[in-house]
Amino acid sequence: MNTGEAVLADGRERVNAALAVWLPSGDEVPARLAAAMGYAVLGSGKRLRPALVYAAGRALGAAPENLDAPACAVELIHAYSLVHDDLPAMDDDDLRRGAPTCHRQFDEATAILAGDALQALALELLVSERSAGGIAPADRARMAATLAGAAGASGMAGGQAIDLGAAGHNIGLAELERMHRFKTGALIRASVTLGGVAAGADHGTLERLDRYGAAIGLAFQIVDDILDVTADTATLGKMQGADAEQGKPTYPALLGLAGARDHAERMRGEALAALDGDDDFAALRALADFIIDRSW
Repeated sequence: MNTGEAVLADGRERVNAALAVWLPSGDEVPARLAAAMGYAVLGSGKRLRPALVYAAGRALGAAPENLDAPACAVELIHAYSLVHDDLPAMDDDDLRRGAPTCHRQFDEATAILAGDALQALALELLVSERSAGGIAPADRARMAATLAGAAGASGMAGGQAIDLGAAGHNIGLAELERMHRFKTGALIRASVTLGGVAAGADHGTLERLDRYGAAIGLAFQIVDDILDVTADTATLGKMQGADAEQGKPTYPALLGLAGARDHAERMRGEALAALDGDDDFAALRALADFIIDRSW
């Protein structure tokens, strides 16, 4: 296991335990809704976004228990976005993380409600004394605003709108990057920021973390586009070649595979430059390497 995978595994183990605590049971909320929420969240995801929260926060001295709420929150938002993106009105996907998508396992209405409930729970975890009591109220509010922004019209929702409108059309590199900085990059960028805010980082440190997050967020999507061409369905856990089949613009389609790989490497360079060789950020550097070098 390389260092990036070890950082990811540590974050995954911790956030999975915390998610199991905070997800509602069928005794607390309608049982079918609770089952759909758990199904959407407790699968075999990478947990990259929580790992970034933990890596950034720990590097700056935050107690791990103060990072659990923001780590869970970003994963809940990510899971909600996948449930809604997979719906027939959106990307109409049947497979996610190697299993049927939420609307196939349950039904469309339940999937929509599960996504809605996951988004609400994410924000609740950030502002509630019960779950985030170790963080100052002003910082909890700042984290909630950061996460809401990453999920909204200037983040994932806006990126998905661009994506839907771009299918079957030719767009340039600048518009492709704008789409992915919204759709994929915003939440990855927010994950790093949440770790910094939870640790009480100063303005200059948060700016460095933001530059790192912006670069790796775009790099993640570039590599995703490459893997959609080069990997198989079993490895990806979703349908290989779906982007091409739906006529979606991708980095390999615009730049070729070699050009896309070069672009991802440039993003790695930008991310590492933002950390400026600081030994405290070794885990973030390892995660940047994982993002570029991964095969799944």
